[in-house]
Amino acid sequence: VLENQDLQDSIKPQKVEFRSLNFNSTLHWQPGTARDARDTVYFVQYKVYGQSTWQNKDDCWGIQGHVCDLTSETSDIQEPYYGRVKAASAGVYSSWSLSCRFTPWRETMIGPPTVTVVHSNKSIILKLQAPRSPYKRKRGSQIPMSNYYDLLYQVFIINNLLNEQHRVLVYEGKDKVIKIEDLRPGVSYCIMAKTYVPMLDRSSAYSSRQCTVL
Repeated sequence: VLENQDLQDSIKPQKVEFRSLNFNSTLHWQPGTARDARDTVYFVQYKVYGQSTWQNKDDCWGIQGHVCDLTSETSDIQEPYYGRVKAASAGVYSSWSLSCRFTPWRETMIGPPTVTVVHSNKSIILKLQAPRSPYKRKRGSQIPMSNYYDLLYQVFIINNLLNEQHRVLVYEGKDKVIKIEDLRPGVSYCIMAKTYVPMLDRSSAYSSRQCTVL
């Protein structure tokens, strides 16, 4: 029995946590301390905070990986959720490891906007698109994150003559089309943008760099 207890403890999943980007929410965990855990499989359950019964996640029942997609199970984005994981190896089951409480609306990371650059002779025109959520409208198009939050866009310009790292904030606001004027012909400029959520005081990562020579 002691050996079993040791095995139970050593295969128990660790660091169970939700990670979420634009409401694509996955549960992650790390394997236990057992040295030979190759044949370990994992079982995932989830529930809404306050409910008494846990739901099995069928796609993540007896899996070998360390990640489980719970995007559709956490689609009520204002609700708080929990996930939990247990492991089995050689017929022995660990106890459950619980995640922290996870509320998608509050905790999801927002992605950067999609940036399209159109340039004329002394100016750059940018078209910005909010990142998309995984949830769909009746017609099938994905609902943008701007439906869920009041988003601002932050646009940065890098003049490659001056310094790679010198990013200048040239615009912050809600416009989807932005014109940056009074630029020098023949100079290479790079544009990067972020999404900012004032209510949560949270910024996205930078968008990928769009570079252009006027």
